[in-house]
Amino acid sequence: MTSLTSPLPDIHPGKRLSTMPRLAIALLLTAFADSLFYDQRSGISVVVFAIVLAGAALLANVDQVTRKRAPVAGLVLLAGLVPAVEELDTLSLLFVIVALAMSVALATGRELSRTGDRLAALRDLYLIGPFRVVGDVIGAFKVQSLTRGIALWFVPAFFGIIFVFLFASANPLIEKWVSLLNPGNAASKIDIWRTLFWLLALSLVWPFIHVRWRRRKAKQPAATPAASFDDAAPADERNREMLGAPEILRSLILFNLLFAVQTVLDLIYLWGDAGLPAGISYADYAHRGAYPLIATALLAAVFVLIAMRPGGPAEKSPVIRPLVYVFVAQNVMLVASSILRLHLYVEVYLLSWWRIAAFVWMLLVAAGLVLIVARIMLAHSNEWLIRMNMIALACTLYICALTNFDAIIANYNVAHSKEAGGKGVNLDIAYLVSLGPQTLPAIDKVIRLGVNDLCELDMNGPCLVRRRNQLVEMEAQDMASWRSWGFRRYRLQRYLEQRARHVTD
Repeated sequence: MTSLTSPLPDIHPGKRLSTMPRLAIALLLTAFADSLFYDQRSGISVVVFAIVLAGAALLANVDQVTRKRAPVAGLVLLAGLVPAVEELDTLSLLFVIVALAMSVALATGRELSRTGDRLAALRDLYLIGPFRVVGDVIGAFKVQSLTRGIALWFVPAFFGIIFVFLFASANPLIEKWVSLLNPGNAASKIDIWRTLFWLLALSLVWPFIHVRWRRRKAKQPAATPAASFDDAAPADERNREMLGAPEILRSLILFNLLFAVQTVLDLIYLWGDAGLPAGISYADYAHRGAYPLIATALLAAVFVLIAMRPGGPAEKSPVIRPLVYVFVAQNVMLVASSILRLHLYVEVYLLSWWRIAAFVWMLLVAAGLVLIVARIMLAHSNEWLIRMNMIALACTLYICALTNFDAIIANYNVAHSKEAGGKGVNLDIAYLVSLGPQTLPAIDKVIRLGVNDLCELDMNGPCLVRRRNQLVEMEAQDMASWRSWGFRRYRLQRYLEQRARHVTD
């Protein structure tokens, strides 16, 4: 039997299916997931896919299957699928996810004898495994020079294409330029969200098709020297990490150039109010792409965290560190542009709870990017970064808990509505009333504007004045007992009493 000359420390030895057949199985499963889930309502389809994925995992990793554990693994999977058969919701989906991972771990994890190891298997399948598909496909090539060349450019090109697609979906100018690259205008036929769905599905399927369980490793007698930036390093040395220093350097140069295009366009057209080319309106440019740009910034932040991991080959590089700072600065600018885009959108279409949540989320993303730079500059650990992000999140949630968003939304929408002479659209009276009694001061302003005769299309529906009286009655019932007292409600009650005295006088 031929021995393995350079076995991976976390792979169970034995005759294995090669990478290319595994990739073919993973692509078939991805296509199956597309037919089941993309733009479709989920239900029993989740159960069907879980069964097919479990069967494919056993087929692709048959050399690791333990026959004694296979029946137990099947029972675990069956038990986890029963709630989803009854009704698919968040809790039953969680059972499916856990049962799928544990059944595969039981069937193929001969080394997973401890409870801690089996819990770590969940991490390997859902948190670490999805990021291995690129490195595994690269490692499938046997020619050393070809492997080295693909490894150096695959990661930059792969993520660069994703960034281009996200920018094209967020920026009509970039979309127009991308479409001009192909005379057949094929770019306009590309569904960016479906492409991202395939990439995500393939990444999530891959750990089940190429199962690799981590073993407890013995301590190394001495630390290995720092990684070299030499592009001609041996293939076995370079293949240890998917993101070595050369890949990181090439990625940062390419990503900074791509982000610079978006940054310059935003500075010219979004912040500078310059005239747009013919066929593209300012509204299309300003009101489009806030969410894709935030997705771009989050993906970039993940790349920076992986590239600048403590002890990694790029952490101390005098060349890579400045490029990382420039890259993060461009991402902060990207988030600021997203906030401005959302602000311009809100000026026209007014506020809602989801739009306020988007503002808060964008500010947290910007704070996270700044904290990443602080971690790199101060040489802190990822634990410090997580702790600081948790503090930022806790402070944000604390401030949100003290903020009367219902009143803010109502007052803003009334002040900027078309009825009040603002730039916004007509008031959505139904949404205004649905926010609850805290909108009563704003509703009084609407009535003073003369909109009190506005009724629903349903002739039996109450008019705005009648709705206001219902909210007043609801608030009075809520405040009838001291048990429901709150300072915010107390302030509203004082306003209603003063308003009633003013009307009486």
